[in-house]
This record gives sequence, structure tokens and C-alpha cells, in this order.
Amino acid sequence: MIRGLTIGSAAGALLVAASATAQTTGAAQEADSAQRAEPDKGLVDTTEPQGDDVVVVGTAGGGTRRQDAAFAVTTLNNDAIERAAPNSTADLLRTVPGVMAESSGGQNGANIFVRGYPSGGDAQFVTFQFAGTPIFAPPTLSFLENSQLIRLDETVQRVEAVRGGTGALFSNGQPGLTVNVVPRIGGSEFKGFAKGSYTDYDEIRGDAWISGPLGGDTGFMVGGYYAQSNGIRDPRYRAEKGGQITGNIHHDFDGNSFVEVYARYLNDRGQWLLPIPVVSNDGKISEYPGFDGGKGTLNGPETRRTTTLVGRDVDLAEGRGAKVINTGITFDYELAEGFRFRERTSYLGGHADTLGLVPVAAPVSASAMAVTLGGAGSTLTGLSYVNGGGAVSTGADTQVLRAGIWEVRKKISSFVSDTALEWKAGPNKLTGGVFYTNYTSYDVWALGNQVLLTGTPNARLLNLTLTNAAGTAQQATLRGFTSGPAFQVRAHYDGEDTAFYAVDELEITPELRVDGGVRYQRHSVDATLQTSGPTVNLDGNVNTLYDNAVTLFGSPRTIRYRDNAWSWTAGANYDFTRSLGVYVRYSRGNSFPQFDNLREASATNIANKTGLAQRAEVDTYEAGLKLSTQIANLYATVFHNKFDGLATTTLIDNVPVSSNGGAKATGVEVEGALRPFAGFSLTAAGTWLDATYRGFFTGNGTIDNTGNRVQRQPKWMWRVTPAYELPVGGLRPSLFATLQYTGNRFSDPENLQTLPHFYQLDAGVSVDIGERLRLQVTGNNLTDKLGLTEGNPRIIGGQGSGPILARPILGRSFRFSAAVNF
Repeated sequence: MIRGLTIGSAAGALLVAASATAQTTGAAQEADSAQRAEPDKGLVDTTEPQGDDVVVVGTAGGGTRRQDAAFAVTTLNNDAIERAAPNSTADLLRTVPGVMAESSGGQNGANIFVRGYPSGGDAQFVTFQFAGTPIFAPPTLSFLENSQLIRLDETVQRVEAVRGGTGALFSNGQPGLTVNVVPRIGGSEFKGFAKGSYTDYDEIRGDAWISGPLGGDTGFMVGGYYAQSNGIRDPRYRAEKGGQITGNIHHDFDGNSFVEVYARYLNDRGQWLLPIPVVSNDGKISEYPGFDGGKGTLNGPETRRTTTLVGRDVDLAEGRGAKVINTGITFDYELAEGFRFRERTSYLGGHADTLGLVPVAAPVSASAMAVTLGGAGSTLTGLSYVNGGGAVSTGADTQVLRAGIWEVRKKISSFVSDTALEWKAGPNKLTGGVFYTNYTSYDVWALGNQVLLTGTPNARLLNLTLTNAAGTAQQATLRGFTSGPAFQVRAHYDGEDTAFYAVDELEITPELRVDGGVRYQRHSVDATLQTSGPTVNLDGNVNTLYDNAVTLFGSPRTIRYRDNAWSWTAGANYDFTRSLGVYVRYSRGNSFPQFDNLREASATNIANKTGLAQRAEVDTYEAGLKLSTQIANLYATVFHNKFDGLATTTLIDNVPVSSNGGAKATGVEVEGALRPFAGFSLTAAGTWLDATYRGFFTGNGTIDNTGNRVQRQPKWMWRVTPAYELPVGGLRPSLFATLQYTGNRFSDPENLQTLPHFYQLDAGVSVDIGERLRLQVTGNNLTDKLGLTEGNPRIIGGQGSGPILARPILGRSFRFSAAVNF
């Protein structure tokens, strides 16, 4: 951390870059502060996003009017977030065009894909910021993506999301999607808010915040939430539990300068939702007999607490979540007329663990499972429940499956410093800065640990005996376990990135602005680690099949990786009027290999920066139209990107398997709002995407997927949200609904696991009673649609027809809430 502070302070000697598209920084900052401290109109801000909205994401820190931004950016105010009724932080990103967000994994464990960038899962090209600073510098580590480290609650004022464009220069240099969560700040009046909510799946949640002055130019805000439930997919124990508290103090100096200090504590966990059995028939998906596709889960009381074959006690109620503290400071000061200094510093530390029940393959008969476990010619001789009940009455015909008890422990930290100087003289503005981050992860993994289960919701543990082809009796399980740990990791990673950036913006005429910028980044990783090595037969008995191949740790080894690269961008913005403008932009961005890829890369790969150790390059060309009036807003973007050097690993049968190559994508993103008369609005967003692989190989280089569609990303996505509000006396009722379409996709790069298109309908009604009280009901997935977001990512190839494993969206649910402001 001392190194970070030294570098961050030294950056004050550099010329630094302002946002490529900002107007005067003072005006932007003043508008942003006004937005965040504005008194509430009723319970939420009922205005739709306007061109005058100030956005900070995608800039060097000063902010810019959205209508002036020469890049694709989406803003969501408090009211838009409320109407989206997201089930998780990642779920909100469904509203952003060009983004495919899969939140079917629960509160955590989302998969987020951007603009055809090839990725196997998690959120490799998505960075989350809080108050303009990255929460955790690496966008994704295995079993940890950024949205796992933050929750949306009523302390959030707005969310900003920039795609491509200037994102490759600022912050951590994310060329994909950067999402900035902007908290409320205190103003000149004391205000407060409290809300209680309850769902039809018995979730109880409370939200509250309070803000006010600490002096003439100083304000505070503090608030958060707490919630608990079994979850929509009920495992019959308390699977969802936790909360978050956020506080900040904001002080304004004279001359459009300010300092803001914040702290946020998150302690929240939830069930890691994974694929369940469904039935595929000629591309049509239906529920597996006895298994509710929207609410069923394999997790249950019998699998909650287990002791693995090597003696590790695991409680799946811990699920997937985070227990972290995030603190930071933002200092923005005008040193002299036209000369400004900025510093953004943050620290995050804590734990982000993942424990889950990971299914291997779809249910089969017990007799078929005997062959799988004992080899060809094996026959079933016994099937019984582990926890009482004796022999299973249906015997050989019983539908069974295997699932792994996966345990991943991570202790993480991240320090970030972003320091900049801005100089504005006449029509020219020059900004330059330095970005520094140091981040660590202490990992302990134990994957495998497979158990035999009934193919039913809240599955029961089974023991199985068999006779092999040689006529020898064999015990296939012990307390339900068919195997011990198969893939293990014990590692300490240390990453460091230092970047210098500079941007120049020139206003040629009042209507025409051009900008250009560069970023130089140096990336380094050091690690000491052990992964799986030889296997042993724990008891020395070959006829106890469950422990014949238990992995041990291999020899310790080290990783030392160094790389650097330049990124750059150039753009132009032309305003026909204050409400109508166009822009064009080119950018080159880079994505460096992180801990997990380097863990699996060979020493030769690391030395030569090839294979899993190579850096990915992204070229993006885009052009946009922006229209902002009192009646309508329209933002349309056409883009084309080329992606080279993707390197990632996927766990196939508990063995890391590499994928390497590139992709290209062309797309159109449209979003807008129409307000034809008072009280009515119609917002919409849509994406058309043509994304295919090129020179992309999976299966450790054995399968060429060139020409296949990029996995998990549909050609068509759209959503439409009408809303109508009609005051009646002292009441203000409001109706709103969202219809969303997700087109056909493929779950795998080989395009053998089809995910059919589906529609999802959400709706709600709220009533404001006076200026203080709001009652609201929202419903998600009202038609209880069985829409798939994932197939079986732990195999290569198709799953055929009949029973398969897949992960559907969550089933129909309702939330009832009452809120009061004061």
C-alpha cells in the first residue's frame, strides 16, 4: 500500500487527461452533486434519463453531460432501478443494450457478456466501480466476478454503464463494460427513508438511509439493508442471509471543488444456483418430471452439511457471497483557474467464498450408474438411502445423478490510486494521470468430492454397491461419496498494474469537438502455489471405488509474469443542436491474463506470453446518434469489434481445459424513452449482434470453432417498459411492466448445446399516498417461463435429447413493499 501511495502522489507531477467529452469540469461536477443531493420528489425521482444527466464513468473524473458523451453510455436513476426490480446487482445489467447478463445463478455467480467478446462465464470484461473507483481491479477471477462484491440498495443514487469507447483509457482500462455505482450524498436538509419488503418465497428485507448537513458545506449519508430467506429455489434451510451498510461524508469547497470520504461493509451470502435436470425434445424445453423448473433445486437438508473423504467439513448454507470492507476518498480541487487536481483512492479487503453442489450429468437409472462407476459389465447389487429409509424401493430403475461438493475459499485485497491533473486553456483541455493498483488473492480450492443423489428436488444421498464384470463385489460409495477431491489449489497471488494516460480534447467550433488519448499499462503477477498432483488409494482396497483416486497436492511452484501494452482512442462529436448530436470513435484496448490463466499456463507460455499467458487485444469502431428532448430520448450505436488473443480455462470433468483464439462482432444498440403526454412513458432498449469466432480453439487446441457463434450471446435482445402514473386526489398510482426477449443462443463454443429463445414478463404497481408513503407490488417472470441461460458448462459437446442439465431463469415471484420518507 505504501508503494501505491507513493506512486499516486508522484502522479501529481504529471500532466493528466480529462474526460474526452466533458464540458467545463466545474459545471459537470456541480450538476453531478446537485443530482446526488437533490431533495426527493415523492419517494423516488420520477423523471426519466435526460441528455442533461451527468455521467462520470468513462471519463477522467470530471464528468460530462450524457448528450455530449462521444461514447456509448447508459444511465439508470433510482426510479429506473426501482422499475427494473432486479433480483441481483448483475440482473440490473439486463437493461443495458449490448450486455447479456445471466443472473440465474442467484445473488452471486453471475455470467455477464459484452458486445460479442468471447468468454466462457463469470464477467471477464466487466468492471464495477463505486463512486468512480474500481471495487476490485481484476474484472474476474475464477469463482469471483465484480458484482459479487457489491449490492444494490436504496443508498444508490444512480448507475452508469459505458461500453467500449473511452473505457480502454480510464480506471483499470476495461475495454468491455465499466459500471459505476454512484451513492447518495448528504445535502443542506435532514432527510431519511425506510422500506420494508416481503416476498411470496418468505424473504424479509429492510432498507433505510438518512442524510443531512454536518456544517454549511458538509453533508453525510448513511444507510443500507438487511435480508434473509430460503430463496426462490428453496433448499429447506436458510440459504440467503446478510446485508450491507454504506456511509459517506461530502464537503464542498469554494470554486467547484470537493472532497468525499466513504466506507462500505458487505456481509451477504446466498445459494449458488447451478444447472438442474430439464428435458430437451427437438429444441423444446420442458420440466423434468417432479422438478419445478423455476423453483426446484438439488440442494437440501441431506447435502447441506457433509464431511468429505479427506475429512473437510462443508456447510453449503455458506453458499456464494462476500464479507468485505471497501473504503475510499475522492478529492477534486481547482488549484488555479483552468488547473485542477484529482485523486481517487480506495481499498477493499475481506473474503469471497464459494460453496456449491455442482451436478455432473443428467439423471440416469441406477443400473446405468453402476456401469458408470464400476465399468462395462457391472451390475447393480444394492441401492439404499444414506440417512435412513433403508433400500430404495424402485431399485435399478431409480433415477440418480452425481454432484460435486465444491469448496473455494478466497481472501482478497485491492488498493487503487488514480491521480490526475487537468489543464484547460481556451478551447483546449489536456489531462494526464497515473493509475496504480495492487491486488492479492489467497486461494484454497477443493473440487470434485462427488456424491450420489436421487434425481429429485432437495435430493437425498444414496449408497450403491455393484458387482463388476469379473464377478467381484465392490462398494461404490461411502456416506454417498463416489469420489474425493479431484482438483485442488493452494495459492497466494499478488498482482500489480501501473498505467499512465493522457487525453487531449479540442473544441474546434462550438458544435465540433475532437479528442484523442493514449494509455500505457504495465502488468505484473507473482504467485506461489500448489495444484493437484498424484492420486492415491486412501485405504489401499481397490474394491472400495470411492477413494481409489484421491488427489494430493503437487510440488510447490512459482509464477513471475510481466507484460506491458499501449491502448489508445480517437473520437469526434458533432452537435447539430443542443439536443441532437452524432459521434464516431476508434479505440484499441487490452486485457491482460490474470491469476487463473497463469496458474494453468506452461513455463514456456509464460516466458513467451503465448497460449494462456497471452494478452488479448480489442479493436472497436463505433458511431452513434444522440437525441434528447422533453418528449423523447434516443441513443443509437453501431459498432464493430475485433478480438484477438483470448485465453481462458474451463473445468471439464474436474480438469482445466484451455480455449484460445479470437472473435469478431458487428452490432447495433438502441435505447430510448418516449413521453408523449404527462404521466406516461415508454422506455425501450434493444441489441442486434452478429458475433462469431475466428481462429478459436477449445479442448486444449483440438476443436476449431471458427465461424461458430460466440457462446451465450443471442443475435437479438430487446426489452420494452411502458409506465403510467395518474394522480387521483392525494394518491398517485403508477403501473409499469417490462417485456423482455432473449433470442436463441448456444451454451458452448462448439454450438452443440442450444438455448432456445424466450420471453420474460415483469410488472408492478405502486401507489404514493401523499408525499411520504409508497406501497408497491412487483412481479417477476409472471408467466413462469422456463427460459434457459446455461446448459452444462462442465462438458464438451452436446447433451442429446431427453433429460439434460441446464440452468433456467428464476420462477414467478412477487415482492410487496411499503416505504416512507421523512
